[in-house]
Amino acid sequence: MILTLRALGVGDLTTATPALRALRTTHPHEELALAAPHWLTPLVDLIGGIDTLLDTPGLGPIPWTGPPPHLAVNLHGHGPQSHHMLAHTRPDRLLAYTNPDAGHHDGPHWRDDEHEIHRWCRLLNWYDIPTDPTDLTLHRPPPDGLPTGVSIVHPGAKASARRWPPARFAAVARELNRRGHRVVVTGTPGERAIAVEVARGAGLPDTAVLAGETGIGELAALVAHGRLVVSGDTGIGHLATAYGTPSVLLFGPVSPALWGPPPGRPRHQALWAGPVAGRADAVPHPALAALDVPDVLAAVDRAERGAADGRVPAARAGWSAAPSREARHPTFTDR
Repeated sequence: MILTLRALGVGDLTTATPALRALRTTHPHEELALAAPHWLTPLVDLIGGIDTLLDTPGLGPIPWTGPPPHLAVNLHGHGPQSHHMLAHTRPDRLLAYTNPDAGHHDGPHWRDDEHEIHRWCRLLNWYDIPTDPTDLTLHRPPPDGLPTGVSIVHPGAKASARRWPPARFAAVARELNRRGHRVVVTGTPGERAIAVEVARGAGLPDTAVLAGETGIGELAALVAHGRLVVSGDTGIGHLATAYGTPSVLLFGPVSPALWGPPPGRPRHQALWAGPVAGRADAVPHPALAALDVPDVLAAVDRAERGAADGRVPAARAGWSAAPSREARHPTFTDR
């Protein structure tokens, strides 16, 4: 049995897809369990290869009742709490980043300046488990009655600092509609009011508002069969990357170099104004507020040109190779 921990959200789980698949490939006959929130079950199914989902909504106890796992793999963070969660299951071996506070010294050192996809691939590479960081594609679900070929505007985000102003989303949606796009507005049930505001500002009918009407499986299907995604730095952007659906993603507090689409994929446009003067706790974040409607519409044009070009990035394009044994112990400072 291999136990992995990734008790976070949509974007977090999709960025761990290459690592999870590497574990499946390297250990084809072992049962692979994932500790993650139960509501992510449809997304876990779209990744494939995971035998058991243990409902773990955060940094709390893992509902583990079986014998000690052969391997426990921390794909959640660098501890100490996440290390302790896995250690509590008494695994034969823990694969994780070094953290002396958790009593774990067998592993590479954590880096703050690392893309989230590469972070977990580097961890497994260090333990001689080969990974392919470009292996991000999810299984494509059938639309099952959902609209296809639509352009999805997703104005919400978990953190308010990552929400671009609704009026600007409305202006983008209005122009997309004028260009002949069939626009829908998505979000969680708690974001429905924002979605309604965007749709009405864009002159869209109420039927264009799908916020609160799609679970994660339906949202994935909508993206998989969609024309375009425009959103902030949130989970739906990672779904667009996973399905190759052209996307324009707006970043604020965090650089796309850490959480954006991999390089070499022109159909995915990540916009970021870079470090911008202003209060870091401002809503929206100053770097996000610096992006205007013409910036986004120009990025839509680039994304559509990139999709029409049809180029597929070469394997591992833009990513560092696995570290050699001689280079396995660089000096970094853990948080």
